Amino acid sequence: MRGAGVHLEDDSVDACIAAARDRAGEIGAAFVHAFDDPDVILGQATLGLELLDDVPDLAAVVVPIGGGGLAAGVAGAIKAARTHVRVIGVQVEACAAFPASLRAGAPVTFDAAATIADGIAIKRPGELTLPLVERWVDELVVVREDDIAEAMVWLLARAKLVVEGAGAVGVAALLAGDLVPPARGSTVIVLSGGNVDPGLLAVIAQRHETTAGRRLRLFTRISDRPGGLAGLLTLIAEAGGNVVHADHVREGMPLHVRETGVEIALETRGLGHGDSIVSALEAAGYAVRRLDLAAGSRLEGWE
Repeated sequence: MRGAGVHLEDDSVDACIAAARDRAGEIGAAFVHAFDDPDVILGQATLGLELLDDVPDLAAVVVPIGGGGLAAGVAGAIKAARTHVRVIGVQVEACAAFPASLRAGAPVTFDAAATIADGIAIKRPGELTLPLVERWVDELVVVREDDIAEAMVWLLARAKLVVEGAGAVGVAALLAGDLVPPARGSTVIVLSGGNVDPGLLAVIAQRHETTAGRRLRLFTRISDRPGGLAGLLTLIAEAGGNVVHADHVREGMPLHVRETGVEIALETRGLGHGDSIVSALEAAGYAVRRLDLAAGSRLEGWE
C-alpha cells in the first residue's frame, strides 16, 4: 500500500543485509540494520525495562542470540538497574557464531548449517553487539536441533503457544538441562517469535510422537493371499494398536513369490505398548522390523 517492494535474496540473513545495504547505497535510502544499530538495540532494551517493572524478584533472563541485538539491549537495561540478575544467551549449535567470536575478541564468521532456528541463524556477530554481549551477558549456552524441536512441541502442548525455533531455544536449554535456573527468584525465558510454517510444525509434532513411542512404523511379510492383510491388522487391533497407514511393498524386496511386504504406521500408548504389539506379532509368527524416521533402506538387515 505504501509503494514498498519486497526482494528475496539468497537464503540467509547475512546475504539479505548485504543486499539491502547495497540497495540503500544505490538509491540514497537510509539503511537500518536488523541488529547492529544503536537505535535498534535501544529499542530492544525496552523489553528489559518491562521485565524490571513486571518481575520484582527477577533473578535470571534467558534470551535467544542471533546477531546479538536483543540480548545486548535486554542485558544492558537490566544490568544498569540490577547487576545481580543473570543474563543467559542461547544460540543454536548449527549457527553459533558467538563462542568463537568471544574467544577471538572480534566477529568471526561461522560455517553455518541448516537449522529450524532460522530466525537466529546469523553467521557473524555485529561489530556493536559483540562487545556489548561480552560485557553484559553472563553466560552463553548452545543448544541442539533435536532439543529445539522438543521445546517447540512442549510449548505447543503444555503452554498452548506457537513458538518458532529461534524463539524456543531458551526453553530448549532449560528442558535439556543445559542451564540451571537460580534457586531463588524468577527466571524469565524470552520467546522471541512465532513465525513458523504450519507444515514444519506438523512434522515436528509427528516426529515427537515417534520419538516418544506413540507413533510406530513396522515392516513385515504376509501371505499374498486373500485375508493375509486382514489377519495382521486383526492382531494389531487386538493388541490395542490403531493403524493409520498401511502399504503393500512388492518391489525391491527379497520376498517369496507368494509373499508381499507390508509397511504399517500405527498409534500406540507409548514405548511399552509398542513393544507389546511387536511381541504379539512375533509370537504369531511374523518377522517384524521397526522403522524409525532416520532409518536407511528398508532392505537393510533382511535376507
